Amino acid sequence: MEIINDQCCGWINNLQERLNVKKINENHICDFLIIGAGFTGLSAARKLGQVCKNKKIILVDAQLAGEGASSRNSGYLVDTTLNDGFNSNKEINGYRNKVEIYSLGIKTVRDFVREYQVDCEWNECGKYFASSQLVDENKLRGFSNVLKSLNFKNDIFYQKDLKEKLGTGFYKIGLYTWGGILLHPGKLVRSMINALPDNITLYENSPLISWKKINDKILCLFKNNKIEAKKIIFCTNGFLKSQNIKPRYSFPLTLTASMTRTLSEEEFKSIGEPKEWGVLPVRPMGATIRMTKDRRILIRNTAELRNPNYMNNNDLIKKVKIHKIGLKKRFPSLPSNLIESSWSGIVCRSSNSSQIFEKIDNNIYAAGCYNGSGIGVGTLFGEQIALMALNQDSNEISIIEERKKPKWLPPDLFLKIGIYSRLFYERIKASSEV
Repeated sequence: MEIINDQCCGWINNLQERLNVKKINENHICDFLIIGAGFTGLSAARKLGQVCKNKKIILVDAQLAGEGASSRNSGYLVDTTLNDGFNSNKEINGYRNKVEIYSLGIKTVRDFVREYQVDCEWNECGKYFASSQLVDENKLRGFSNVLKSLNFKNDIFYQKDLKEKLGTGFYKIGLYTWGGILLHPGKLVRSMINALPDNITLYENSPLISWKKINDKILCLFKNNKIEAKKIIFCTNGFLKSQNIKPRYSFPLTLTASMTRTLSEEEFKSIGEPKEWGVLPVRPMGATIRMTKDRRILIRNTAELRNPNYMNNNDLIKKVKIHKIGLKKRFPSLPSNLIESSWSGIVCRSSNSSQIFEKIDNNIYAAGCYNGSGIGVGTLFGEQIALMALNQDSNEISIIEERKKPKWLPPDLFLKIGIYSRLFYERIKASSEV
């Protein structure tokens, strides 16, 4: 079976190949071991390296650093989310805490971008929650009221204005929020790799096989070698469950996305030459879609309960057909052969859209389960879980700890039945929104 992942992601394809990638090739003893080199792990490693200049710190990833979910998302640095259980004034306190965490995440990323002068196509253009069905107006207006009560500026737009702003007449109604940021996730995560302090040792293409605690140490086994650590931080997001970290509190979903080539001048003019924009669906299984800085269109409208490592070309072709349909619905004047790259990736979910941020044991820590908001929250949680591992407090940790904790999930058989049923139901509801 041919594995297509790591070959086709549109965010990664246009970046230079990284040189001097190192695998684990000998046994090690270290002070801190971080598993997972995405936004969270890179952020945690950078913070540990800055604070603990004389400690041995090792960062390990199963594949190339940053080329898992961190480079495979849609590039939204979100300030607000719609479909996460906070849709009315009844849940206002829970939502207030959640958007406060989002705000801290944006600040953490913004501070990094400014400090290191990162070119990640940062664009504070906001975002839209949009639908092709006017029946969704009540949901959007209710959400608008929730946002206004929290002092989030937002506007409702209808088809005529949306067509002018987005270049498509597909959407009948949309809620625009001002605080969201669009960026190039591949460039951002690549800059985080480059910003690692010199006292961080990064090993890639080195999957963790097993781990166990022996007395006061953590022993991690890899293919041919082992690492013994005084403290370990798991930053593997959708793979937390497979490593037996809070296995009853999160589950992974596989998302598939496609990206077009750059639109020609003529094609771009045909849709009205819109500025860069991003649209999130009103219905959970609808399409996430955005226009990039270099006039490419990204679309993501599939979610499944499966292991992405088993995604073969035939599976991918089926998803691409759905993406082509979604693009044609929105941009009928554009050619049908625009798609240049397609890929899958993992998003980690909990039953109540809350995150994992926890001291598991006296020397075991974990952060993940970002429910699709991993750029900002993942970067924030990385810095703060590093401080927690150093036995330090912060205002950010206090705010994170105020969140609702993930709820317990049923055994796998019942969980799978429930997820399959829910996905099927949501697909039917969103059939017009793919």
